[in-house]
Parts: sequence; structure tokens; C-alpha cells
Amino acid sequence: MTQPPVPSLQPLPSLPSRSDDGPPADHVIVLFGATGDLARRKLLPGLFHLARAGLMPPRYRIVGTAPAAEAPTDAEFRAHARQAVAEFGRSRPEGPEWEAFEAALSFGAADTGAAEPLLAAVREAEAALGGRPHRLFHLAVPPVAFRSVVALLGDTGLAEGARVIVEKPFGTDLASARALNAAIHAVFDESRVFRIDHFLGKEAVDNVLALRFANGLFEPLWNREHISHVQIDVPEHIDIQGRARFFEGTGTFRDMVVTHLFQLLGFIAMEPPVALEGDALRDEQAKVFHSMRPLDPAHVVRGQYTGYREEQGVDPASDTETFAALRVGIDNWRWAGVPFHLRTGKALAEGRHVVTLGLREPVLRMFPLDARATAGGRSNELVIDFGDPGSITARLLVKEPGPSMRLADADLVFNYRTSFAAQNFLEGYEHLLLEAMRGNQALFTRSDGVERLWEVAAPLLDAPPPVEPYAPGSWGPDSIEALVAPYRWHLPDRRATPS
Repeated sequence: MTQPPVPSLQPLPSLPSRSDDGPPADHVIVLFGATGDLARRKLLPGLFHLARAGLMPPRYRIVGTAPAAEAPTDAEFRAHARQAVAEFGRSRPEGPEWEAFEAALSFGAADTGAAEPLLAAVREAEAALGGRPHRLFHLAVPPVAFRSVVALLGDTGLAEGARVIVEKPFGTDLASARALNAAIHAVFDESRVFRIDHFLGKEAVDNVLALRFANGLFEPLWNREHISHVQIDVPEHIDIQGRARFFEGTGTFRDMVVTHLFQLLGFIAMEPPVALEGDALRDEQAKVFHSMRPLDPAHVVRGQYTGYREEQGVDPASDTETFAALRVGIDNWRWAGVPFHLRTGKALAEGRHVVTLGLREPVLRMFPLDARATAGGRSNELVIDFGDPGSITARLLVKEPGPSMRLADADLVFNYRTSFAAQNFLEGYEHLLLEAMRGNQALFTRSDGVERLWEVAAPLLDAPPPVEPYAPGSWGPDSIEALVAPYRWHLPDRRATPS
């Protein structure tokens, strides 16, 4: 039984154009899954940090929602938010800023066909703000609930003129991605859909654009004439942390490569956009995705850490990968012949987010043989660390002081943490929540890009190679070395970026 539209909900104004500076327009923000882990760890602390930084709307309300069986009272939800901010936030829940934030919180339960408590909470929030505030819905719910929540928003009229943030994963293959996009587009047009990937909210992603396009030193080098290979490395030190039910149905490739690493590849490999705005940036990303060759299973290593099959809830004969490394080719004028090597996995030696661009090795014939030997096989590299807040390192070969010509390693480092005030940093979710309120889709994925990536992935999904074991605390299966030959993986060198 569907819920009829509720006429007492105020019609929303036309959505504002993007503004890079200042707070967004007045908003009612509705968090589906407000009592879940994502809201506790990221969304509630992030929203409070935005409020402390003066980046929330002048007037706002945050309405939490969950099924009625899990619904707290307003007072219980505020206590839950205080605990979440105290445990995971960068700002303590105290002082007048917290009091104002806490007063903006309320809760309204919602079940399919029984959404009246949520409708009442939204009506009350909008009446408290006055005027015509915008609505933003964040779907921090399991993927299986996406369609039912979107349908509820459409059936109740809540979706009219509103925006929606959808969490990953965006499908598990091409068919499911198309079906999910169709269900969303039946209620929200694409201009109001924000598919969130918190990796793209990191400061370092915007800094890649600044590094390339604001500096004449780098853009002329950003092509196959000067770059020999690119590596995107996102290892995780943690294991699956008890999430066997999710992980057995997803695996590392679907969870990390399609939704995270491929998105970073799109930003690294794109052509210069005509403007740093949503459509222009995403048009260039889409061109990269359409230039990607379909994945060759022979160029993919799937791994599984020793002990994974003993995890509670894991099939003792599981073939689910906890590690994936692959070689990707891009057939366009800028990147033809340049391999992109991607690696990610659980229970690895470190947790990092690093992109390395290897520059073509210059002719070293002029240097004595012993001078070349001391270089240790090193070449010039540009290393972009996407860890919060991140860094950029140019790795060089220079002459050691002394009477003979001996080459030595040297690094030129830009470090965000030591170069700017820490309070100016926004974490990934904070940045993206702010941009969604502003209406800027530049750092959010688009439906055609998502579907193209699943199309590229189809050969691997249809014929995956068997998983290979690797020891927890290692860098993955031994066979990954052959995958990148004649190059080498850069991440095991702990000197690649500063600590």
C-alpha cells in the first residue's frame, strides 16, 4: 500500500546554483539510517564540524529516521548524536555551538506504507525554519533498501524538488546498476541525485586539479610522452572486522575498485575541463571511462588473506576476494600504452591512499656506471598521498656531495598538515555534505559513468581468476610483482611520502 502525497508539505523553491563560498541556503536534512554505523562515525560528527566551522546553512534542521522498530525518541536521538560526536568527532559536543546543533535534531520513524511520523517531523522542521527551506535526503542504508526508500520519498511527495544522496555500492554489475538508476530516476532526475564516494571528497582530489591545471610545470608532463606508468594504491590494514555478511556478497573488487579506485583514475586521467563545475568535470571523467579497455582477467590478481575462511559467517570454501590488483589500459591520445596499476585489499601491511606517476627514465649514459648503480633502480616519480589531509612528493635523483659523481635520492615535499591551518581541513564526508547542500555535483558520480564502469568490469565478473592466498600484514599475493613488470610497486618503500 502506497502513502498518498501529503498536501501540507510546503513546495520547495527552485534549486540554487552552485556557490563555492559561504554557507548553503536553509535546509532540512533527513538522514535515513540515522542510528546506523555510518551516521554515528561520519555523518553526525561531520555535520557538527560543519556547524562549528560556520558552513551549515543559517537555519537548518536535521531529521533522523529509521524503521519504527528501531526508532528512538527525540531526546534519545540527541543523546545518541552527543555520544557519536564525542567518540568520533573532531569537535567536542559542548558550548553554545553544540546546544544549537542539538536543538536542531529530531527523529521521525518511517516504514513502507507507514511514514506519517517522518512526514510529521519534516513538517515540524520546515515550520520551525519558516520560509521555503530545501530538503536533502541522505540514504545511509544498506543497498537492498535503496529502492524502497526512494519509492517512499516519491509516494509521500517528500521527493518533490528535493535532492538525494545515495551511498555506494551503485549496483553489483551492469544489470543491477541500470535497474537501480531506473528506480532512482523514476523519482529524482539526475540533476538532483548525488552518488557519494567519500574518496572524492578528500582535499587531495581537489589538489590534483590544482596541481595539474594551475601549474605550468606539470600539465605539459601529464601524458604518455613523459609518464611511463601510473599506480593507484589503496591498501587497508584492517581485516573485514566482522562484516562477513556484507563482504561475502560483495568482495573487494565491487566494494573498492569500481566505486573508489576507478573514480580516482577518472580524475587522474581526465582531459582539462572547460570549468571546475559538475557537468564539465563529469563529462571529462565519462570520456576516460569510455576510453577504458574492458578488463582482461589475465591482468587481474585476486587474493584472499589467510584466515578469512575461518571468520564467523564466511563460507569455508569461499572464493570471495579480499584483495584485488589489476592492470587497466586507456585507449586515447593522452594515455595509449601507459599501464594503470591498481591495488587494494584487506589485512595488508599498511593503510594508505597513494597515487604514483612514474616519469619516463632519462638517458643516464653520461653518468659513470657506478653513479647509475647507486640510483638503485629509482626513477623520477610524482607521489600524491590522498590520506587526510595529504601530501605531494616529487622524487628526484641528485648528486651526493663529494669529489665523485654519485647519484642519491631526494624528495621535494608539499605537506598539507604543515602548510595550512588544520582547522581549515574538511574530511571527505564533510566536504561532500557541504557540496550536496550547495548543489555542486562535481565530486559525485553520474549514472552513465557508473554503468560504463560495470560494463568495463563485465569480463572479470564473468570469468574471475581463482583467489590466491596471502599472509595478513603482507602486500598481497606474490604474483602481483609479475603484474607490474617491468616496473615495481612503489608503496612498500615507506619513504614514498612523509609520515
